[in-house]
Amino acid sequence: MKPYAGPSREGVDARTMTGKVLSGYQGWFAAPGDGLGRGWIHWGGRRFGPGSCSIDLWPDMTEYGPDERFVTSFRHADGRAAAVFSSFNRKTVLRHFEWMKQYGLDGVFVQRFAVQTRHTTGLRHCTTVLAHCREGANLHGRTYAVMYDLTGLQNGQGQCVVDDWKLLVQRMQITKDPAYLHHGGRPVVAIWGIGFTDRRLGPAEGLDLVRKFKSDPSMGPCTVLLGVPTHWRTLRSDCVRDEVMHDVVRAGDIVSPWTVGRYTTPRQAEAYARTTARADLDWCRQNRKDFMPVVFPGFSWHNMNPRSPLDQIPRLKGKFLWSQYLAAREIGATMVYQAMFDEVDEGTAIFKCTNDPPVGESKFVTYEGLPSDFYLKLVGQAGRLIRGEKIGDATLFPQPPASATGQK
Repeated sequence: MKPYAGPSREGVDARTMTGKVLSGYQGWFAAPGDGLGRGWIHWGGRRFGPGSCSIDLWPDMTEYGPDERFVTSFRHADGRAAAVFSSFNRKTVLRHFEWMKQYGLDGVFVQRFAVQTRHTTGLRHCTTVLAHCREGANLHGRTYAVMYDLTGLQNGQGQCVVDDWKLLVQRMQITKDPAYLHHGGRPVVAIWGIGFTDRRLGPAEGLDLVRKFKSDPSMGPCTVLLGVPTHWRTLRSDCVRDEVMHDVVRAGDIVSPWTVGRYTTPRQAEAYARTTARADLDWCRQNRKDFMPVVFPGFSWHNMNPRSPLDQIPRLKGKFLWSQYLAAREIGATMVYQAMFDEVDEGTAIFKCTNDPPVGESKFVTYEGLPSDFYLKLVGQAGRLIRGEKIGDATLFPQPPASATGQK
């Protein structure tokens, strides 16, 4: 862990989240021979091969160099061996940030799973990827911030997040990095997973964690983004029935309800925005909090969960995702979280994926014949939409009516 000492180029304004679309960056992929020694991580385990994988989209490997390609036992229709990448490879992560610059994406929240930081190999993996992201953001004028995912933590284990963040601040001096995202004059840190019914770390410990980020001088103070259940405000469905959840949200600064899989069609997405999301935004305004809705392009995790159908939530050639951006713009959202840049596991990736995946026992979804960079272009245009700028192709990406100002 060392402070960044490389060049830093001007680009997006890292001093604010307002007007930005920021993607989640998992960076959790590994492969045999990448120098990490963990094998096929997040591709499908030790037995990664036809009939045994955990991804539903296949990355388009056309632009990756020979030193970035890790050959698998999968085969394309023409008999070519199929390859994948490793996030542990510096060159690959820098390539992803180069794409962000090329297509006008603002930057990412680098996912940091807290349970990984408790083990030497996992810590090495996620910290190396974070260092790659830091370099990529600086080299290509993008911005980034850390998002702690609490999945897998039990009650009483929240201290590992505190300890890890202090190391990042003290050893990497991450919050002093010119590309590190700030908002409200403070570095941004995101905490995802407090209050979900299927997560173990409870709201009371979550509240203590948020307060430490807000008040402990050795940690910040920070601007805290909270990734919360869809129904955090009403304390129902995916949210625990605990009034402390509202104390957690009041202690933070930015509310970002997780909505992946909560609706499946453009009409349902629009209905969610005009009812639940609008009411969430009103609550946030009344309580002087920022609101960051989550959007996603589609969903499929059949190879990970065979009982789930392939292409469970169809992308509709971009119409599903664009409808969510239009709805976010309509209700007055000033920032958006894009799930996800690179998650081929659940079929939510927006980076370059192929329409020519391997054939055989494992089945994959595609970009429905669209160019592999289609969703990078779409999200780049979405940023312009959220900022109220003119977009490049009003036929492909229609804008909301001029009267849709987001105000009641």
